[in-house]
Formats: sequence, structure tokens, C-alpha cells
Amino acid sequence: MFLQIDSSFLLTLCLLYSAEGTLLEGIYCGRENCYDILQLTRDATKNEIAKSYRRLARQYHPDLHRDKEAKQNAEELFKSLANAYEILKDEESRADYDYMLDNPDEYYAHYYRYYRRRVAPKVDVRIVLIVTISIISIVQYYSAWQRYDSAITYFSTVPKYRNKAQDIAKQEGLLPDGTKRSGKKQKVPKDEVEQIIKKVIEDKMDIKGAYAKPKVADVIWIQLIILPYTIIKYIYWYISWIWRHTIMKHPYTEEEKLHIIRKYLKMGQHQFDSQEDEKKQEFLSKELWIKEKFQEWFAEQEELTKKQLAENNRYKQYRRYLKNHGVGRMTFDDS
Repeated sequence: MFLQIDSSFLLTLCLLYSAEGTLLEGIYCGRENCYDILQLTRDATKNEIAKSYRRLARQYHPDLHRDKEAKQNAEELFKSLANAYEILKDEESRADYDYMLDNPDEYYAHYYRYYRRRVAPKVDVRIVLIVTISIISIVQYYSAWQRYDSAITYFSTVPKYRNKAQDIAKQEGLLPDGTKRSGKKQKVPKDEVEQIIKKVIEDKMDIKGAYAKPKVADVIWIQLIILPYTIIKYIYWYISWIWRHTIMKHPYTEEEKLHIIRKYLKMGQHQFDSQEDEKKQEFLSKELWIKEKFQEWFAEQEELTKKQLAENNRYKQYRRYLKNHGVGRMTFDDS
């Protein structure tokens, strides 16, 4: 008899503990049940939740009470109603709450799920990505134009390109020809001369590499849009390369030879495009697309560089400094 009573007592305690454990302080509706606050059952529909909330909100609205104590109690109850409605009207939040009711022992999981939803940003991640990519694209395009304008300004100061641009401008009548003695001498403002020279350089000169004229197609937004096409094009090119040169043993075209040389030099496309045409022709004349010849040429270039450095006075001074003071040694001797 004693054992039977003891077991029943323990069972009752467990049931009470489970019922109490389903509700945690500080999250959702605290120690109260959100469904009970709205006078609903767990199988209530979304429409029933909204109707019950509106009914109770009208009933317990603080403005309906004149007495100070009654008004204060109504405000507390109204806040509880609004909180319970916010939790149950959202499907994901309601699912987390129902999970807490069904799994009362997973305390840490309940706190994590609740605060994750509270702290998580409300803005759609897709909108954030779209805005971020758009900003990067605008900055990228603006920066490219800045680099291009800087390159044009630089070339307009180099005598080689400036003189050539002036000759072209005179031939096209954009600038007065100083060699003509007849007629009234025209004076062009200095600022206008600079603008004409820059315009001629921009129109007549093909700047390659990282300072080339910006293209809308290079913007990251466009690159992302055409990414599937780019991938398919690369796969087709790669298969075609293997078929033509590995299987069929067809000779390389000039463009393909330059592509191989660029890979051997470990240069990017923009960097390689900025090389002078004479330099590229030199690469082709030395047949540097052949790996053995490239390795031989590269070794020669390294030896030549070392020789030039050895003969350079500044490099000699640097070597003497390293020999006397060592690498990374700092001195504050001003004598």
C-alpha cells in the first residue's frame, strides 16, 4: 500500500513538473499559455486567432477604463493579448511555440529558437544581396571610369603621345597649324587645347589592360547574368581545344599561341593585353608557346635581370647595407 501511494505521488509530481516545464520565463508568453490568453485551443485556425484577439482587445482596451487601478490592469492584459497574438499569428513563430509545448525538456533549444527569431534581421536576404551587388557594380563602373580618365590624363603629358595627338588635331583642323604664316594667327585657350589633346588620344589610341575604356558588360551584375553562358562557352572552348590540338594535332593559331604564352607568364588577361604589340611579336618570333623554349628564354631573362641588378649602383648599395647591418636591423644613428 505504501509503495502504491508513493508511486502515485511521484507520478503526480512528474505530471506537475512537465506541465510547469512547458512554459519558460522570459520567452513567448512567459509562465502563461498563449492559447489560454487568447481563449483558444491549439487547433485554432489563423482566422480564429485574429477574431479572438480583436474581440478581447476591444473588451480590455485601456481607454475603456476610468479607474487608475483598473486602467493599469487593463494595460497589462492588453500587452499580454498583443504579445500572444504576435506569437500565434506568425506560422513559424507558432510552430516554435508548439514545439516548446511538446518538448518541455529542451530548455536551451527553446531559448535559442526564440532569440534567433528575435535577433535575426527582418529584411529579406535576397533584397540585401540585390542592393549589395548593385552598390558594388556602381562603384566598380565609377572606379573604372576614374582609372580611364587618369590614364588619358597621363598619356596627354607624355611627349611621345602628346606630340602625336597635336599633329592629328592640326591635320583635322581642331588646332591651328603653327607652320602657316598667312592669315590671322588663332589663339586657343590652354584648357581647350588640353581637352582637344585628351579627346584625340581617347579616340585614336587603344588603351588596353586595367586602364582600358570601361564596358557595361564588365560590371558584376552583367557578369552574373551571363554567367551560365560564360560557363557553357568555356566548356565548349575546352572540349574544342582538346579535340583540335590533343586528338587531331592541328597547329595553333596566333591567338592560341599568345594564350599559351600568357599562361606560361602567369599573367592576367588585362595585364597581358597591356603589353606592346612589338613585345608580343617578340614572344611569337621566339616560339615561346613551346614549353622547352619558354623555359630556356625565362632562364635567360632571370640571368639578365640578375646581371642588371648587379651592375646597378643602388642595388650594390643595398647589398652592402645588408652585408653590414643584416636583414631587418633598425638603427637610429643619424651620423
